[in-house]
Amino acid sequence: MKTARIIYNPTAGKETFQAELPEILSRLEDAGYITSAHRTTEKGDATVAAKQACKLKFDLVIAVGGDGTVNEVINGLFQFEQRPTLGVIPMGTVNDFTRALGIPSNIFEALDVIINGENGNIDIGHMNGKYFMNIAGAGKITEVSYEAPSRLKTVIGSLAYYVKGIELIPQISAFPIRIEYDDEVYTGKVMLFLIGLTNSIGGFEKLVPDAKLDDGKFSILILEEVNLAELAHVLTLAMRGEHLKHSKVKFISASSVNVSSYETVQLNLDGEYGGRLPAQFKNLKQALEIRMKKEAD
Repeated sequence: MKTARIIYNPTAGKETFQAELPEILSRLEDAGYITSAHRTTEKGDATVAAKQACKLKFDLVIAVGGDGTVNEVINGLFQFEQRPTLGVIPMGTVNDFTRALGIPSNIFEALDVIINGENGNIDIGHMNGKYFMNIAGAGKITEVSYEAPSRLKTVIGSLAYYVKGIELIPQISAFPIRIEYDDEVYTGKVMLFLIGLTNSIGGFEKLVPDAKLDDGKFSILILEEVNLAELAHVLTLAMRGEHLKHSKVKFISASSVNVSSYETVQLNLDGEYGGRLPAQFKNLKQALEIRMKKEAD
């Protein structure tokens, strides 16, 4: 028999997962897994639980929650060289990571991917001792994801981000930045920069349309200084995947990135507060083994 550990955020997904847990445990047992579950109680708890799963040599860890929960689990797993395979059941507000992987948002359809899918290896980002699987960024607009209250996200879902975003618009301004990537350097004043591993960032599935999950490269997007009207125009273009045509949007592909600023700049890692600049980013090519849909024959 194989062993599986479910690590779940009880407040995610409008708090619906716990009601389905008995059926999920039954289906995993039928699939040959001896399964136990850990209910997180506070920020960082999923990381502690994932570390314990590594110590106990579980074959599979299933992260249940939003991108923040998955990030915590990955940060626990990557404290060890020998790690369980990761499975994900998306229960968050946006679920960028699983959206990029094509994992369904329905609980039992996602569970089917875990049970009947296949293992794949994807890139993971490393930044100042922390790990991320989807996005790192800076700029006031990126703070929406972790400043929107968790209870509000539970009640009204992704609308919470728009509510918070409207509040932050008057505070958005450019900041100076220096980005060293591979053997080149970018300097200037920007509204935001994003370092992505997938094509889905903040619910925008076309933000980095050609991003690869396993090529060892970050996709770096830079929005240079614009006024608020131009910012709104760029965001409109981004929804259609046409923003890369805008003269103030820069796109870079790189495997190693150093970012600094002489101003205080906060970082966002997978939708959560990630510290402040300066930061060194490294792409860990195909470092995470994860359950994915089987490729079509």
